[in-house]
Parts: sequence; structure tokens; C-alpha cells
Amino acid sequence: MPELVYRPVIGFVRSVFAALDIKVDVDGSENIPRTGGAVLVSNHISYLDFVFAGLSALPQKRLVRFMAKESVFRHRVSGPLMRGMKHIPVDRDRGEKSYADALASLRSGEVVGIFPESTISPSFTLKTFKTGAVRLAQEAGVPLVPMALWGSQRLWTKGRPRNFRRSHIPVTVRVGERVEAPEGQYAGPITRRLRERVQELLEAAQRAYPARPRDAADSWWLPAHLGGTAPAPAEAREAGA
Repeated sequence: MPELVYRPVIGFVRSVFAALDIKVDVDGSENIPRTGGAVLVSNHISYLDFVFAGLSALPQKRLVRFMAKESVFRHRVSGPLMRGMKHIPVDRDRGEKSYADALASLRSGEVVGIFPESTISPSFTLKTFKTGAVRLAQEAGVPLVPMALWGSQRLWTKGRPRNFRRSHIPVTVRVGERVEAPEGQYAGPITRRLRERVQELLEAAQRAYPARPRDAADSWWLPAHLGGTAPAPAEAREAGA
């Protein structure tokens, strides 16, 4: 089927990034399979993560169908675009339908993108992973592809104003080797192993990131354990995030 919406949106996004001088450094795209289904699993630190995760698949000529909260599909602007790009709405009251839709996409050979933390991490560290990504991969018989994003929180994240000025913000993406999810094994241990892989990739992305905070006031986007002022994971949990 022709992609009448997805490809023009990609062209528009690339033009915007060029205008804002946003440099996206992607390494490891070859780990995304060129054909067949796969579950692309990423950390979640920004409202724009699906954009950067999707760009990482383009060198393999793949388009990623992301699972996203259903309210985004009801918006008068984003809704038609999300549906046109064949993303998958997640209605928490009807989770079984979202799961079935994602499973059908995987079985038809699509790459499905999932953020297993479910929500943005305000500490910019990894939260607990839900097992849904692994269960989908097991049932569909497809691999999991771990990845990590860093820098996207500086553009637009929870509790902060959007920064769409020409501020030359870099974004680093690291894609890791596939994780197999054999059917018949418990999803919990595979999920923990998957999270460990994403953590390794996140640390690699942070080491490779070419920018540092300009001053103390700009250290909000660094996690506490790296010397920044983002809330520590325990603080974020106490705040209900």
C-alpha cells in the first residue's frame, strides 16, 4: 500500500530539523531488520521520541508503527496524521484491542515501536519495563530491537516548555543488537534482560552526547547521578510520575 501520509511527514520533519539545526546522530540502524516484523523498544524522555526512533529505521527502509495513547488520535491535528501513518492507538480501558492490533501489524511484517516504561521518565533514567513488548514479540515470533535516545528531552518533555528555537540541540540515538524472545519462556526475565540492554545503550548515548549544560540553570536535563538537577528516580516516584 502506498504511504500517502508517512513519507510526506518524514520530509516535513527533516525540513524542520534542518531549519532548527537539530543534529541527529544515529548508530546501529543495521540492527533493525530490513524485512519482517520486529518490536522496536526505546526509553522515553520526550514527547518527540517516536520521531527520532522512527528516523533510526529509515536507513533500513522501514517505517515504524508506534503504539501511542488513544487521546493523541482524537486531536484534530495529530489524529488524522497518526491514523494516516498507521500508528496504533492504546486505550487503557480496551487494552486487549491495542494488543491485538499490534500483534496483527507484527504478523503482517511491520516494525512496531513501543515505549515499555509507558510514560515519560522525569528523572531521565529508566523506569520499570512492562512485559507487553516481550509478550508481543513472543506471540508474533519476531525479535526485539533495543534502542536508546538522549537529548530529545531538551526539545520537549513533561513539565518543561517546548524549545523549538534554532538552538542547535543535538539528539543521539543508539540501536542495539536484537534480543530474541522464544515462545514458552517467561516474559519477566526476558524483559529484565531487555531493560539491561536499553540501559547499556542509554549510557553509550550519554557518553557520546556532544553537549553539556551551559550553566547550573541549564542542568535540568541531566539526571541527578550525572550531576544534573533532574529529580532522582525516588523523588519522581514520590511525586507520582
